[in-house]
Amino acid sequence: MINFVQQEIENDLKAGKYTDGIHTRFPPEPNGYLHIGHAKSVCLNFGLALHNGGLCNLRFDDTNPTKEDVEFVDSIQEDIKWLGFDWGDRKFFASDYFGKFYDYAVELIKRGLAYVDDLTAEEIRAYRGTLTEAGKESPWRNRSVEENLDLFTRMKAGEFPDGSKVLRAKIDMASPNINMRDPVIYRITRATHHHTGDDWLIYPMYDFAHPLEDAIEGITHSVCTLEFEDHRPFYDWLLDSLGFDVNTRPRQIEFARLDLTNTITSKRKLRQLVEENHVRGWDDPRMPTLCGLRRRGFTPAAIRDFCERIGVAKSNSVVDIAMLEHCVREDLNDSADRVMAVLDPLKVVLTNVDDGVEYLAAENHPKRGGSRFVPFTREIFIDREDFMEDAPKKFFRLKPGGEVRLKYAYIIKCNEVIKNTAGEVVELHCTIDPTSKSGGATAGRKIKGTIHWVSAKFALPAEVRLYDYLLTTDAQGNLPEDFIAALNPNSLIVKQALIEPSVRWTNAGTHYQFLRLGYFVVDPDTTPDKLVFNRVVGLKDTWAKVKDR
Repeated sequence: MINFVQQEIENDLKAGKYTDGIHTRFPPEPNGYLHIGHAKSVCLNFGLALHNGGLCNLRFDDTNPTKEDVEFVDSIQEDIKWLGFDWGDRKFFASDYFGKFYDYAVELIKRGLAYVDDLTAEEIRAYRGTLTEAGKESPWRNRSVEENLDLFTRMKAGEFPDGSKVLRAKIDMASPNINMRDPVIYRITRATHHHTGDDWLIYPMYDFAHPLEDAIEGITHSVCTLEFEDHRPFYDWLLDSLGFDVNTRPRQIEFARLDLTNTITSKRKLRQLVEENHVRGWDDPRMPTLCGLRRRGFTPAAIRDFCERIGVAKSNSVVDIAMLEHCVREDLNDSADRVMAVLDPLKVVLTNVDDGVEYLAAENHPKRGGSRFVPFTREIFIDREDFMEDAPKKFFRLKPGGEVRLKYAYIIKCNEVIKNTAGEVVELHCTIDPTSKSGGATAGRKIKGTIHWVSAKFALPAEVRLYDYLLTTDAQGNLPEDFIAALNPNSLIVKQALIEPSVRWTNAGTHYQFLRLGYFVVDPDTTPDKLVFNRVVGLKDTWAKVKDR
Protein backbone atom coordinates (compact mmCIF):
# COMPACT_ATOMS: atom_id res chain seq x y z
CA MET A 1 0.00 0.00 0.00
CA ILE A 2 1.63 3.22 -1.22
CA ASN A 3 -0.11 6.55 -0.53
CA PHE A 4 0.57 9.71 1.40
CA VAL A 5 -1.29 8.48 4.49
CA GLN A 6 0.90 5.38 4.64
CA GLN A 7 3.95 7.61 4.20
CA GLU A 8 2.86 9.72 7.18
CA ILE A 9 2.42 6.58 9.26
CA GLU A 10 5.91 5.43 8.32
CA ASN A 11 7.29 8.84 9.25
CA ASP A 12 5.62 8.62 12.66
CA LEU A 13 7.04 5.15 13.25
CA LYS A 14 10.52 6.31 12.25
CA ALA A 15 10.16 9.17 14.75
CA GLY A 16 9.49 6.66 17.51
CA LYS A 17 5.77 7.35 17.86
CA TYR A 18 3.02 4.79 18.37
CA THR A 19 5.37 2.02 19.44
CA ASP A 20 2.45 -0.16 20.57
CA GLY A 21 1.30 -0.55 16.97
CA ILE A 22 -0.91 1.15 14.41
CA HIS A 23 -4.62 1.35 15.21
CA THR A 24 -7.21 2.79 12.80
CA ARG A 25 -10.99 2.81 12.73
CA PHE A 26 -13.91 3.04 10.33
CA PRO A 27 -16.49 5.30 12.03
CA PRO A 28 -19.80 5.40 10.11
CA GLU A 29 -22.87 7.21 11.36
CA PRO A 30 -25.76 4.69 11.34
CA ASN A 31 -28.16 7.08 9.61
CA GLY A 32 -28.13 5.49 6.16
CA TYR A 33 -26.62 2.77 4.02
CA LEU A 34 -22.96 2.74 3.00
CA HIS A 35 -22.24 3.89 -0.55
CA ILE A 36 -19.31 3.69 -2.96
CA GLY A 37 -17.68 6.70 -1.27
CA HIS A 38 -17.65 4.85 2.04
CA ALA A 39 -16.00 1.89 0.31
CA LYS A 40 -12.90 4.03 -0.23
CA SER A 41 -12.74 4.80 3.50
CA VAL A 42 -13.38 1.18 4.45
CA CYS A 43 -10.61 -0.06 2.16
CA LEU A 44 -8.23 2.66 3.33
CA ASN A 45 -8.72 2.24 7.08
CA PHE A 46 -8.79 -1.55 7.13
CA GLY A 47 -6.05 -1.64 4.49
CA LEU A 48 -3.72 0.58 6.52
CA ALA A 49 -4.19 -1.63 9.55
CA LEU A 50 -3.50 -4.80 7.55
CA HIS A 51 -0.47 -3.32 5.82
CA ASN A 52 1.08 -2.21 9.10
CA GLY A 53 0.19 -5.31 11.12
CA GLY A 54 -2.19 -3.25 13.21
CA LEU A 55 -5.86 -3.20 14.16
CA CYS A 56 -8.95 -1.48 12.78
CA ASN A 57 -12.08 -0.87 14.82
CA LEU A 58 -15.62 -0.64 13.55
CA ARG A 59 -17.25 2.17 15.48
CA PHE A 60 -20.72 3.58 15.01
CA ASP A 61 -20.82 7.33 15.65
CA ASP A 62 -24.38 7.19 16.92
CA THR A 63 -24.84 10.60 18.54
CA ASN A 64 -28.08 11.58 16.77
CA PRO A 65 -30.96 9.27 17.79
CA THR A 66 -33.51 11.07 15.61
CA LYS A 67 -31.89 9.82 12.39
CA GLU A 68 -30.28 6.52 13.38
CA ASP A 69 -31.65 3.01 13.33
CA VAL A 70 -30.56 -0.57 13.97
CA GLU A 71 -31.43 -1.28 10.31
CA PHE A 72 -28.48 0.85 9.29
CA VAL A 73 -26.22 -0.71 11.92
CA ASP A 74 -26.95 -4.17 10.53
CA SER A 75 -26.55 -3.15 6.90
CA ILE A 76 -23.20 -1.46 7.54
CA GLN A 77 -21.79 -4.60 9.12
CA GLU A 78 -23.05 -6.73 6.24
CA ASP A 79 -21.47 -4.39 3.67
CA ILE A 80 -18.06 -4.32 5.38
CA LYS A 81 -17.99 -8.12 5.59
CA TRP A 82 -19.03 -8.34 1.94
CA LEU A 83 -16.09 -6.12 1.00
CA GLY A 84 -13.84 -8.67 2.72
CA PHE A 85 -12.89 -6.98 5.99
CA ASP A 86 -13.27 -8.08 9.61
CA TRP A 87 -13.13 -6.01 12.80
CA GLY A 88 -12.83 -9.04 15.09
CA ASP A 89 -14.14 -8.24 18.57
CA ARG A 90 -13.61 -4.49 18.13
CA LYS A 91 -17.13 -3.24 17.42
CA PHE A 92 -17.91 -0.11 19.38
CA PHE A 93 -20.55 2.60 19.57
CA ALA A 94 -20.20 6.25 20.50
CA SER A 95 -23.12 5.54 22.81
CA ASP A 96 -20.87 3.12 24.73
CA TYR A 97 -19.10 6.24 26.00
CA PHE A 98 -22.05 8.50 26.80
CA GLY A 99 -21.22 8.36 30.50
CA LYS A 100 -17.60 9.33 29.85
CA PHE A 101 -18.64 12.10 27.47
CA TYR A 102 -20.86 13.57 30.15
CA ASP A 103 -17.98 13.49 32.64
CA TYR A 104 -15.69 15.18 30.10
CA ALA A 105 -18.30 17.90 29.59
CA VAL A 106 -18.52 18.44 33.35
CA GLU A 107 -14.72 18.70 33.47
CA LEU A 108 -14.77 21.43 30.82
CA ILE A 109 -17.39 23.35 32.80
CA LYS A 110 -15.29 23.08 35.97
CA ARG A 111 -12.30 24.47 34.08
CA GLY A 112 -14.35 27.39 32.81
CA LEU A 113 -14.20 26.06 29.25
CA ALA A 114 -17.90 25.35 28.66
CA TYR A 115 -21.17 27.08 29.46
CA VAL A 116 -24.91 26.53 29.19
CA ASP A 117 -26.47 28.84 26.61
CA ASP A 118 -30.12 29.86 26.30
CA LEU A 119 -29.88 31.22 22.75
CA THR A 120 -32.03 29.47 20.17
CA ALA A 121 -30.44 27.66 17.24
CA GLU A 122 -31.30 30.59 14.97
CA GLU A 123 -29.79 33.09 17.41
CA ILE A 124 -26.62 31.02 17.74
CA ARG A 125 -26.22 31.08 13.96
CA ALA A 126 -26.77 34.83 13.90
CA TYR A 127 -24.28 35.42 16.72
CA ARG A 128 -21.64 33.23 15.06
CA GLY A 129 -20.70 35.84 12.47
CA THR A 130 -19.39 35.21 8.97
CA LEU A 131 -16.13 34.38 7.29
CA THR A 132 -15.30 38.10 7.20
CA GLU A 133 -16.99 39.26 10.43
CA ALA A 134 -16.22 38.12 13.97
CA GLY A 135 -18.92 36.49 16.04
CA LYS A 136 -20.73 38.04 19.00
CA GLU A 137 -20.63 36.63 22.53
CA SER A 138 -23.81 35.16 23.99
CA PRO A 139 -25.38 37.04 26.92
CA TRP A 140 -25.04 33.79 28.92
CA ARG A 141 -21.37 33.18 28.07
CA ASN A 142 -20.09 34.37 31.45
CA ARG A 143 -22.30 32.35 33.74
CA SER A 144 -20.47 31.08 36.80
CA VAL A 145 -19.07 27.56 36.97
CA GLU A 146 -21.59 26.73 39.70
CA GLU A 147 -24.56 27.92 37.64
CA ASN A 148 -23.36 26.05 34.55
CA LEU A 149 -22.92 22.83 36.53
CA ASP A 150 -26.39 23.19 38.01
CA LEU A 151 -28.03 23.88 34.63
CA PHE A 152 -26.16 21.07 32.87
CA THR A 153 -27.21 18.61 35.60
CA ARG A 154 -30.81 19.72 35.21
CA MET A 155 -30.55 19.40 31.42
CA LYS A 156 -29.53 15.78 31.96
CA ALA A 157 -32.44 15.27 34.35
CA GLY A 158 -34.95 16.49 31.78
CA GLU A 159 -36.07 19.70 33.45
CA PHE A 160 -35.93 21.75 30.25
CA PRO A 161 -37.68 21.32 26.90
CA ASP A 162 -35.84 20.32 23.72
CA GLY A 163 -33.96 23.19 22.14
CA SER A 164 -34.26 25.49 25.14
CA LYS A 165 -30.64 25.14 26.25
CA VAL A 166 -27.36 23.81 24.89
CA LEU A 167 -23.86 23.37 26.26
CA ARG A 168 -21.20 25.24 24.30
CA ALA A 169 -17.42 25.14 24.40
CA LYS A 170 -15.95 28.47 25.48
CA ILE A 171 -13.17 29.25 23.01
CA ASP A 172 -13.00 32.39 20.85
CA MET A 173 -15.90 34.14 19.12
CA ALA A 174 -13.42 36.16 17.05
CA SER A 175 -11.53 33.16 15.70
CA PRO A 176 -11.07 33.15 11.91
CA ASN A 177 -12.13 29.50 12.06
CA ILE A 178 -15.90 29.47 12.59
CA ASN A 179 -15.63 25.99 14.12
CA MET A 180 -13.81 27.59 17.05
CA ARG A 181 -16.54 30.14 17.79
CA ASP A 182 -17.99 28.47 20.86
CA PRO A 183 -19.37 25.35 19.13
CA VAL A 184 -22.33 23.53 20.63
CA ILE A 185 -21.20 20.30 22.29
CA TYR A 186 -24.44 19.04 23.92
CA ARG A 187 -28.14 19.46 23.15
CA ILE A 188 -31.41 18.29 24.67
CA THR A 189 -33.17 15.65 22.55
CA ARG A 190 -36.05 13.50 23.77
CA ALA A 191 -35.73 10.54 21.42
CA THR A 192 -35.35 6.81 21.92
CA HIS A 193 -31.83 5.76 20.99
CA HIS A 194 -31.37 2.50 19.05
CA HIS A 195 -28.60 1.39 21.45
CA THR A 196 -29.27 3.09 24.80
CA GLY A 197 -33.04 3.37 24.68
CA ASP A 198 -34.39 6.20 26.85
CA ASP A 199 -31.42 6.40 29.22
CA TRP A 200 -30.37 9.83 28.00
CA LEU A 201 -32.18 13.11 27.34
CA ILE A 202 -29.06 14.99 26.29
CA TYR A 203 -26.72 13.92 23.51
CA PRO A 204 -23.20 15.00 22.55
CA MET A 205 -22.63 16.64 19.20
CA TYR A 206 -20.63 14.68 16.64
CA ASP A 207 -17.62 17.02 16.77
CA PHE A 208 -17.42 16.65 20.55
CA ALA A 209 -17.74 12.87 20.58
CA HIS A 210 -15.59 11.97 17.60
CA PRO A 211 -12.09 12.94 18.82
CA LEU A 212 -12.87 11.61 22.28
CA GLU A 213 -13.88 8.22 20.90
CA ASP A 214 -10.61 7.99 18.98
CA ALA A 215 -8.63 8.88 22.10
CA ILE A 216 -10.54 6.46 24.34
CA GLU A 217 -10.01 3.57 21.91
CA GLY A 218 -6.31 4.25 21.46
CA ILE A 219 -6.59 5.09 17.77
CA THR A 220 -3.20 6.17 16.43
CA HIS A 221 -4.28 7.62 13.09
CA SER A 222 -7.69 9.16 12.63
CA VAL A 223 -8.13 9.20 8.85
CA CYS A 224 -10.89 11.61 7.80
CA THR A 225 -12.14 13.22 4.61
CA LEU A 226 -11.11 16.77 3.72
CA GLU A 227 -14.24 18.47 5.09
CA PHE A 228 -12.98 17.70 8.60
CA GLU A 229 -9.72 19.59 8.12
CA ASP A 230 -11.28 22.82 9.45
CA HIS A 231 -12.64 20.87 12.42
CA ARG A 232 -9.20 19.63 13.47
CA PRO A 233 -8.33 22.78 15.50
CA PHE A 234 -11.40 22.16 17.67
CA TYR A 235 -10.50 18.49 18.09
CA ASP A 236 -6.99 19.52 19.16
CA TRP A 237 -8.37 22.16 21.54
CA LEU A 238 -10.71 19.62 23.12
CA LEU A 239 -8.01 17.00 23.69
CA ASP A 240 -5.60 19.65 24.96
CA SER A 241 -8.20 21.00 27.37
CA LEU A 242 -8.88 17.54 28.79
CA GLY A 243 -5.21 16.70 29.19
CA PHE A 244 -4.70 14.01 26.56
CA ASP A 245 -0.99 13.49 25.87
CA VAL A 246 -0.06 15.09 22.57
CA ASN A 247 2.53 12.36 21.93
CA THR A 248 0.15 9.40 22.16
CA ARG A 249 -3.28 10.69 21.21
CA PRO A 250 -4.71 10.18 17.69
CA ARG A 251 -3.21 12.03 14.78
CA GLN A 252 -5.79 13.20 12.26
CA ILE A 253 -4.93 12.97 8.56
CA GLU A 254 -7.38 14.16 5.91
CA PHE A 255 -7.81 12.71 2.42
CA ALA A 256 -10.04 13.51 -0.55
CA ARG A 257 -13.44 11.86 -0.62
CA LEU A 258 -14.58 9.84 -3.62
CA ASP A 259 -16.89 11.52 -6.14
CA LEU A 260 -18.02 9.69 -9.28
CA THR A 261 -19.54 10.98 -12.48
CA ASN A 262 -23.28 10.36 -12.92
CA THR A 263 -23.50 9.59 -9.21
CA ILE A 264 -24.58 11.27 -5.99
CA THR A 265 -23.28 10.20 -2.59
CA SER A 266 -25.16 12.62 -0.35
CA LYS A 267 -27.02 10.61 2.28
CA ARG A 268 -29.78 13.20 2.31
CA LYS A 269 -30.28 12.94 -1.44
CA LEU A 270 -30.10 9.15 -1.43
CA ARG A 271 -32.72 9.08 1.31
CA GLN A 272 -34.88 11.40 -0.79
CA LEU A 273 -34.66 9.01 -3.75
CA VAL A 274 -35.87 6.17 -1.54
CA GLU A 275 -38.57 8.04 0.37
CA GLU A 276 -40.03 9.62 -2.77
CA ASN A 277 -40.04 6.23 -4.55
CA HIS A 278 -37.75 7.27 -7.39
CA VAL A 279 -36.03 3.93 -6.79
CA ARG A 280 -37.22 0.61 -5.36
CA GLY A 281 -35.22 0.94 -2.16
CA TRP A 282 -31.72 1.31 -0.75
CA ASP A 283 -30.65 -1.80 -2.66
CA ASP A 284 -32.00 -0.68 -6.02
CA PRO A 285 -29.25 -1.63 -8.53
CA ARG A 286 -29.16 1.96 -9.79
CA MET A 287 -28.19 3.26 -6.35
CA PRO A 288 -24.51 3.84 -5.43
CA THR A 289 -25.09 2.12 -2.09
CA LEU A 290 -22.98 -0.97 -1.53
CA CYS A 291 -26.11 -3.09 -1.18
CA GLY A 292 -27.34 -1.63 -4.48
CA LEU A 293 -24.02 -2.34 -6.19
CA ARG A 294 -24.05 -5.85 -4.74
CA ARG A 295 -27.52 -6.49 -6.14
CA ARG A 296 -26.47 -4.94 -9.46
CA GLY A 297 -23.73 -7.58 -9.58
CA PHE A 298 -20.62 -5.54 -8.81
CA THR A 299 -18.10 -7.69 -6.98
CA PRO A 300 -16.18 -6.85 -3.80
CA ALA A 301 -12.91 -7.70 -5.53
CA ALA A 302 -13.66 -5.17 -8.26
CA ILE A 303 -14.53 -2.45 -5.76
CA ARG A 304 -11.35 -3.08 -3.75
CA ASP A 305 -9.35 -2.99 -6.98
CA PHE A 306 -11.03 0.28 -7.96
CA CYS A 307 -10.26 1.88 -4.59
CA GLU A 308 -6.62 0.80 -4.91
CA ARG A 309 -6.33 2.19 -8.46
CA ILE A 310 -7.80 5.60 -7.73
CA GLY A 311 -5.38 6.02 -4.85
CA VAL A 312 -5.55 8.47 -1.96
CA ALA A 313 -5.26 12.16 -2.80
CA LYS A 314 -5.07 15.40 -0.86
CA SER A 315 -7.43 17.34 -3.11
CA ASN A 316 -10.96 16.58 -4.26
CA SER A 317 -11.62 15.43 -7.81
CA VAL A 318 -14.25 13.50 -9.74
CA VAL A 319 -13.48 10.00 -10.96
CA ASP A 320 -15.05 8.71 -14.18
CA ILE A 321 -17.50 5.93 -13.32
CA ALA A 322 -16.18 4.11 -16.42
CA MET A 323 -13.09 3.26 -14.36
CA LEU A 324 -15.21 1.41 -11.78
CA GLU A 325 -17.01 -0.41 -14.58
CA HIS A 326 -13.64 -1.35 -16.08
CA CYS A 327 -12.60 -2.98 -12.78
CA VAL A 328 -15.88 -4.91 -12.71
CA ARG A 329 -15.38 -6.15 -16.28
CA GLU A 330 -11.85 -7.29 -15.55
CA ASP A 331 -12.99 -9.30 -12.56
CA LEU A 332 -16.02 -10.84 -14.25
CA ASN A 333 -14.09 -11.60 -17.43
CA ASP A 334 -11.98 -13.99 -15.38
CA SER A 335 -14.78 -15.48 -13.28
CA ALA A 336 -18.09 -15.46 -15.17
CA ASP A 337 -19.13 -18.46 -17.27
CA ARG A 338 -20.42 -17.79 -20.77
CA VAL A 339 -23.99 -18.57 -21.83
CA MET A 340 -26.29 -17.55 -24.66
CA ALA A 341 -29.35 -15.36 -24.18
CA VAL A 342 -31.65 -13.53 -26.58
CA LEU A 343 -33.06 -10.25 -25.28
CA ASP A 344 -35.30 -9.35 -28.23
CA PRO A 345 -36.31 -12.68 -29.81
CA LEU A 346 -36.84 -13.15 -33.54
CA LYS A 347 -37.96 -16.64 -34.57
CA VAL A 348 -35.90 -18.59 -37.11
CA VAL A 349 -37.15 -21.80 -38.73
CA LEU A 350 -34.39 -24.02 -40.09
CA THR A 351 -36.26 -25.68 -42.92
CA ASN A 352 -33.73 -28.44 -43.61
CA VAL A 353 -33.49 -29.57 -39.97
CA ASP A 354 -35.78 -32.33 -38.67
CA ASP A 355 -37.94 -32.07 -35.53
CA GLY A 356 -35.47 -33.81 -33.22
CA VAL A 357 -32.84 -32.27 -30.95
CA GLU A 358 -29.07 -32.21 -31.30
CA TYR A 359 -26.87 -31.39 -28.33
CA LEU A 360 -23.86 -29.30 -29.18
CA ALA A 361 -20.76 -28.84 -27.02
CA ALA A 362 -20.23 -25.28 -25.80
CA GLU A 363 -17.28 -23.83 -23.94
CA ASN A 364 -18.00 -22.45 -20.45
CA HIS A 365 -14.99 -20.16 -20.21
CA PRO A 366 -12.14 -19.35 -22.62
CA LYS A 367 -9.47 -19.52 -19.89
CA ARG A 368 -10.84 -21.82 -17.20
CA GLY A 369 -12.32 -24.23 -19.70
CA GLY A 370 -15.19 -26.55 -18.91
CA SER A 371 -18.06 -27.33 -21.22
CA ARG A 372 -21.79 -27.89 -21.36
CA PHE A 373 -24.25 -29.07 -24.00
CA VAL A 374 -26.78 -26.73 -25.60
CA PRO A 375 -29.83 -28.09 -27.44
CA PHE A 376 -30.13 -27.28 -31.14
CA THR A 377 -33.56 -27.64 -32.75
CA ARG A 378 -35.44 -26.87 -35.94
CA GLU A 379 -36.80 -23.63 -34.47
CA ILE A 380 -34.49 -21.20 -32.75
CA PHE A 381 -34.49 -17.55 -31.69
CA ILE A 382 -31.88 -14.94 -32.51
CA ASP A 383 -31.70 -11.33 -31.35
CA ARG A 384 -33.75 -9.08 -33.61
CA GLU A 385 -30.85 -6.66 -34.04
CA ASP A 386 -28.83 -9.48 -35.64
CA PHE A 387 -31.11 -9.36 -38.71
CA MET A 388 -31.53 -6.46 -41.12
CA GLU A 389 -33.70 -6.62 -44.20
CA ASP A 390 -32.08 -3.68 -45.97
CA ALA A 391 -28.58 -4.15 -44.69
CA PRO A 392 -25.62 -1.93 -45.53
CA LYS A 393 -22.56 -3.46 -47.17
CA LYS A 394 -20.61 -3.90 -43.94
CA PHE A 395 -23.45 -5.55 -42.02
CA PHE A 396 -21.98 -8.97 -41.25
CA ARG A 397 -24.90 -10.53 -39.49
CA LEU A 398 -28.01 -12.09 -41.00
CA LYS A 399 -29.76 -10.57 -44.03
CA PRO A 400 -31.86 -11.89 -46.91
CA GLY A 401 -29.70 -14.23 -48.98
CA GLY A 402 -26.84 -13.77 -46.53
CA GLU A 403 -25.02 -16.24 -44.31
CA VAL A 404 -23.95 -16.10 -40.68
CA ARG A 405 -22.47 -18.62 -38.26
CA LEU A 406 -24.45 -19.69 -35.20
CA LYS A 407 -22.11 -19.86 -32.22
CA TYR A 408 -21.12 -23.49 -31.45
CA ALA A 409 -23.38 -24.68 -34.33
CA TYR A 410 -23.76 -24.27 -38.09
CA ILE A 411 -23.61 -21.66 -40.79
CA ILE A 412 -27.13 -20.67 -41.79
CA LYS A 413 -28.48 -18.85 -44.85
CA CYS A 414 -31.59 -16.65 -44.84
CA ASN A 415 -33.92 -17.72 -47.64
CA GLU A 416 -37.28 -16.15 -46.76
CA VAL A 417 -38.57 -13.29 -44.60
CA ILE A 418 -42.07 -13.68 -43.09
CA LYS A 419 -43.98 -10.51 -42.17
CA ASN A 420 -47.29 -9.80 -40.46
CA THR A 421 -50.08 -7.67 -41.89
CA ALA A 422 -48.39 -4.54 -40.51
CA GLY A 423 -45.28 -5.30 -42.50
CA GLU A 424 -43.20 -6.26 -39.48
CA VAL A 425 -40.70 -9.10 -39.70
CA VAL A 426 -41.95 -11.93 -37.45
CA GLU A 427 -40.06 -14.99 -38.71
CA LEU A 428 -37.14 -16.03 -40.87
CA HIS A 429 -36.84 -19.22 -42.88
CA CYS A 430 -33.25 -20.37 -43.19
CA THR A 431 -31.24 -23.44 -44.06
CA ILE A 432 -28.12 -24.80 -42.42
CA ASP A 433 -24.96 -25.96 -44.12
CA PRO A 434 -24.74 -29.46 -42.58
CA THR A 435 -21.03 -29.64 -43.29
CA SER A 436 -20.27 -26.44 -41.38
CA LYS A 437 -20.92 -27.74 -37.87
CA SER A 438 -18.56 -26.23 -35.33
CA GLY A 439 -15.56 -28.54 -35.20
CA GLY A 440 -16.53 -30.26 -38.44
CA ALA A 441 -14.53 -30.77 -41.63
CA THR A 442 -15.71 -27.56 -43.30
CA ALA A 443 -16.25 -25.57 -40.13
CA GLY A 444 -13.45 -23.27 -41.16
CA ARG A 445 -15.35 -21.83 -44.09
CA LYS A 446 -14.85 -18.07 -43.85
CA ILE A 447 -17.96 -16.31 -42.60
CA LYS A 448 -17.47 -12.84 -41.17
CA GLY A 449 -20.37 -12.86 -38.74
CA THR A 450 -21.08 -15.10 -35.72
CA ILE A 451 -24.23 -14.63 -33.65
CA HIS A 452 -25.75 -16.20 -30.55
CA TRP A 453 -29.07 -18.05 -30.43
CA VAL A 454 -31.28 -20.25 -28.25
CA SER A 455 -33.54 -23.21 -28.96
CA ALA A 456 -37.22 -22.24 -29.20
CA LYS A 457 -38.23 -25.50 -27.55
CA PHE A 458 -35.78 -25.54 -24.64
CA ALA A 459 -34.98 -21.89 -23.91
CA LEU A 460 -35.99 -20.54 -20.51
CA PRO A 461 -38.05 -17.35 -20.25
CA ALA A 462 -36.46 -14.71 -18.04
CA GLU A 463 -36.97 -11.13 -16.99
CA VAL A 464 -33.84 -9.16 -17.78
CA ARG A 465 -33.35 -5.73 -16.24
CA LEU A 466 -31.08 -3.42 -18.19
CA TYR A 467 -29.71 -0.64 -15.99
CA ASP A 468 -28.23 2.64 -17.09
CA TYR A 469 -26.97 5.60 -15.04
CA LEU A 470 -29.60 6.90 -12.66
CA LEU A 471 -28.59 10.50 -13.35
CA THR A 472 -27.78 12.31 -16.58
CA THR A 473 -25.24 15.12 -16.77
CA ASP A 474 -24.45 17.95 -19.14
CA ALA A 475 -21.57 17.86 -21.62
CA GLN A 476 -19.14 18.83 -18.85
CA GLY A 477 -20.36 16.04 -16.57
CA ASN A 478 -22.19 18.38 -14.17
CA LEU A 479 -25.54 17.71 -12.51
CA PRO A 480 -28.20 20.45 -12.26
CA GLU A 481 -28.89 21.97 -8.86
CA ASP A 482 -32.21 20.11 -8.77
CA PHE A 483 -30.83 16.59 -9.03
CA ILE A 484 -34.32 15.10 -9.32
CA ALA A 485 -34.58 16.87 -12.68
CA ALA A 486 -31.51 14.89 -13.78
CA LEU A 487 -33.10 11.48 -13.21
CA ASN A 488 -32.65 9.34 -16.30
CA PRO A 489 -36.07 8.10 -17.51
CA ASN A 490 -34.32 5.19 -19.23
CA SER A 491 -32.28 4.10 -16.22
CA LEU A 492 -34.22 0.81 -16.17
CA ILE A 493 -35.50 -1.11 -19.17
CA VAL A 494 -37.09 -4.51 -18.62
CA LYS A 495 -36.90 -7.19 -21.33
CA GLN A 496 -38.65 -10.53 -21.54
CA ALA A 497 -35.76 -12.62 -22.75
CA LEU A 498 -34.96 -16.25 -23.54
CA ILE A 499 -31.89 -17.99 -22.12
CA GLU A 500 -30.30 -21.36 -22.74
CA PRO A 501 -31.46 -24.04 -20.26
CA SER A 502 -28.08 -24.53 -18.54
CA VAL A 503 -28.95 -21.69 -16.11
CA ARG A 504 -32.15 -23.37 -14.88
CA TRP A 505 -30.98 -24.16 -11.33
CA THR A 506 -28.75 -21.15 -10.83
CA ASN A 507 -28.62 -19.25 -7.52
CA ALA A 508 -29.08 -15.55 -6.83
CA GLY A 509 -25.76 -13.76 -7.11
CA THR A 510 -24.36 -16.04 -9.83
CA HIS A 511 -22.64 -14.15 -12.64
CA TYR A 512 -22.66 -14.92 -16.35
CA GLN A 513 -21.44 -13.32 -19.50
CA PHE A 514 -24.29 -13.35 -21.98
CA LEU A 515 -22.32 -13.75 -25.21
CA ARG A 516 -22.02 -10.47 -27.11
CA LEU A 517 -24.39 -8.73 -24.66
CA GLY A 518 -22.55 -8.10 -21.41
CA TYR A 519 -22.22 -9.37 -17.87
CA PHE A 520 -25.33 -10.34 -15.94
CA VAL A 521 -26.17 -11.56 -12.45
CA VAL A 522 -29.09 -13.55 -11.06
CA ASP A 523 -31.30 -11.19 -9.03
CA PRO A 524 -32.74 -12.17 -5.61
CA ASP A 525 -36.24 -11.81 -7.12
CA THR A 526 -35.60 -15.11 -8.88
CA THR A 527 -37.91 -17.97 -7.85
CA PRO A 528 -38.24 -21.59 -9.02
CA ASP A 529 -40.87 -20.34 -11.47
CA LYS A 530 -39.24 -17.09 -12.58
CA LEU A 531 -35.70 -16.19 -13.60
CA VAL A 532 -34.61 -12.58 -13.13
CA PHE A 533 -31.27 -11.20 -14.32
CA ASN A 534 -29.66 -7.81 -13.87
CA ARG A 535 -27.18 -6.46 -16.37
CA VAL A 536 -24.03 -5.63 -14.41
CA VAL A 537 -22.07 -3.91 -17.19
CA GLY A 538 -21.93 -4.16 -20.94
CA LEU A 539 -18.97 -5.54 -22.85
CA LYS A 540 -17.86 -2.16 -24.21
CA ASP A 541 -15.02 -0.84 -22.07
CA THR A 542 -14.62 2.90 -22.61
CA TRP A 543 -12.17 3.30 -19.73
CA ALA A 544 -9.75 0.75 -21.17
CA LYS A 545 -9.65 2.80 -24.38
CA VAL A 546 -9.10 6.05 -22.48
CA LYS A 547 -6.28 4.72 -20.31
CA ASP A 548 -4.47 3.21 -23.29
CA ARG A 549 -4.27 6.47 -25.23
